[in-house]
Amino acid sequence: MHSIGLIAGQGRLPILVAQGMRAEGRRVCCVAFSGHYDAELPRYCDEFKTVGVYRIGSWVRRLRRWDAREAVMVGRVAKTRMHDPLRLVRELPDWRAVWLWYRRLRHDRRDQAVLAAVIDELHRGGIDLVDSTTYIPDHMASAGVMGGVEPTPQQHGDIEFAWSMLQQTADMDIGQSMAVRDRDVIAVEAVEGSDRMIQRAGELCRSRGWTFLKTAGSQHDARADVPSVGVSTIHALARAGAGCMALGVGRVILIDRADVLAAADEAGIAVVGIDTTST
Repeated sequence: MHSIGLIAGQGRLPILVAQGMRAEGRRVCCVAFSGHYDAELPRYCDEFKTVGVYRIGSWVRRLRRWDAREAVMVGRVAKTRMHDPLRLVRELPDWRAVWLWYRRLRHDRRDQAVLAAVIDELHRGGIDLVDSTTYIPDHMASAGVMGGVEPTPQQHGDIEFAWSMLQQTADMDIGQSMAVRDRDVIAVEAVEGSDRMIQRAGELCRSRGWTFLKTAGSQHDARADVPSVGVSTIHALARAGAGCMALGVGRVILIDRADVLAAADEAGIAVVGIDTTST
């Protein structure tokens, strides 16, 4: 049984990936960020060890010890934590992280810059990251209406109006989500994340039925940080008065897809996949 590494952050996505790895007969060797991972994750792993977010050297040593020379990196690390002024005290970085900071990231801390630096450093240590969606193809957004609720003509119009703008904000690494109603942009995601943007959109737009859009940048590296939605996203949208969710085909993960679509149907929220290659 060939070993494969799993570098895990917050949320349920690492569990789905671990399940997909095991389904393909892989030996799952996981390093999980301390204080981030789901408590159930160790059940789905053959090897498991907690590591510091800023201690890349320990990720490499542990994965190599388990003979895992390829790895998938999934799960959130809260951006608010990345901007914590005491982060270097809470999680003392190792020399690899210090080197990355000094040589690569002092003047550019955008998500894609951080990811590229981490990928390069892991490769230097003998660990190659692979596409994080490899083991979860059934959970990816697909083209057309995915649930049982059809978008209204107004919602179709809002998607057509806003999709190119969303793609530009995603390409500029500003944010991956947007809220729109009647061809008026209500909110754009930034560092706060999509859940808090959804809440803000609901506070700003008292009319129900607005549209939530989410995708990844056209040059987004799928080896980590693929945007995702879950049942909690549907609940947040319902509370905020949204009526439609539009997702980039092959660029957004539906975490527990069947559950997400069932929750959307129950809430009366249309879920539609937008083929970015044809827009």
